[in-house]
Amino acid sequence: MIMSRIEAPSSEGADTAATGSLVDLLLGGLPAEAVLTDPDVTASYAHDMASFCPAGAPAAVVLPRTVEQVQHVMRTATALRVPVVPQGARTGLSGAANASDGCIVLSLTRMDRILEINPVDRIAVVEPGVINAALSRAVGEHGLYYPPDPSSWEMCTIGGNIGTASGGLCCVKYGVTAEYVLGLDVVLADGRLMSTGRRTAKGVAGYDLTRLFVGSEGSLGIVVRAVLGLRPKPPEQLVLAAEFASAAAACDAVCRVMAGGHVPSLLELMDRTTVKAVNDLAQMSLPESTEALLLAAFDTTDPAADLAAVGALCEAAGATQVVPADDPAESELLLQARRLSLTALEAVKGVTMIDDVCVPRSRLAEMLQGVDRIAEKYRLTIGVVAHAGDGNTHPTVCFDPADPDESRRARESFDEIMALGLELGGTITGEHGVGVLKKEWLAREIGPVGMEMQRAVKQAFDPLGILNPGKLF
Repeated sequence: MIMSRIEAPSSEGADTAATGSLVDLLLGGLPAEAVLTDPDVTASYAHDMASFCPAGAPAAVVLPRTVEQVQHVMRTATALRVPVVPQGARTGLSGAANASDGCIVLSLTRMDRILEINPVDRIAVVEPGVINAALSRAVGEHGLYYPPDPSSWEMCTIGGNIGTASGGLCCVKYGVTAEYVLGLDVVLADGRLMSTGRRTAKGVAGYDLTRLFVGSEGSLGIVVRAVLGLRPKPPEQLVLAAEFASAAAACDAVCRVMAGGHVPSLLELMDRTTVKAVNDLAQMSLPESTEALLLAAFDTTDPAADLAAVGALCEAAGATQVVPADDPAESELLLQARRLSLTALEAVKGVTMIDDVCVPRSRLAEMLQGVDRIAEKYRLTIGVVAHAGDGNTHPTVCFDPADPDESRRARESFDEIMALGLELGGTITGEHGVGVLKKEWLAREIGPVGMEMQRAVKQAFDPLGILNPGKLF
């Protein structure tokens, strides 16, 4: 009894001392304003935008401005065996940026310099905290184009885009983030600095470690600099909107467009639930009689001709109305509805779970029909927006978090949607990542041998397991 009374406060004092030691060591290589320890402040860095993902209380939040400061943080973390959770703007939707108890949150938002834009080599060199939209505008001034455009592009960072291998609306033509990351500077778990990749147009020296880091969710190292490939800036795109009496007919149109060899810069689908939500939010006068609205865009030298060809395919698939835009301004109005989709669905109940299942384009209709059945089964509002040209669907479950039964049904429906995607030959995530939300589903998708090899890669880069623990697997 005497020993237990002595040991209890001793243990608590040790925890306090450990935190004090951590902060003291961090301050040895960082300015005071870069280390945050006030619990009310650090709590605001605890999680990203995902639902149903647990988050812990960080011991400290660090906001470095230099590579050397990041190296100091990782050396300190290694010395004390403290976990480190890298973060960008925390716009992610899988819990990949969620803090764990006692961790260092390493927020890279202050490393936000565009270091170089090279029109000859068609590359940009940037720090991880650069906002996607800021980079797009900067390279545009040089007649260049950085294609990856996540829906959160006005807020999300390049480092976060790299960590989650994010996509966007233009992926049907231009591809995802991974295809534009040529090289990286990465601080490893022990504080060493490693460079991967190249600045050249071609290069195959050694294993492609650059691609390995893209989508690794901060579990292998801290990206502190990126060499990004650029393209010539394309002409302004023109958009077409096509209404359909069924989601199956809209998906048939998608298949006809892709089988016909067309290369739209955008091919997006909104189901009837999403159309109604957008109308309710923004009074956009979209036709609520439609079961599916398809948006197609071309940024070619003759977009009107391309839209006419796609419009004919839509009519052949059963479109009830096809409306091509006459100019970029009208095109932007049509796209505004798509950009408002997730905000509008969130307004239905206040909270959403946004799924990210990607299926072969040929199975897209089955995916949407299956989601309809799941929504009916669980008595929930589930709207679907999709990067239809990629087969990447975003079934969005609307629910009231204050209602325990509805929250349970929301989680169960989410899992059933992922199971449906795998049954259709798809993947559990096309662009949002695994994080905390889909850990158990990763194992189902890649199997035991795949999981063994993934863990072996993790062990090679992070033998102490301090980099973003609890994510992916």
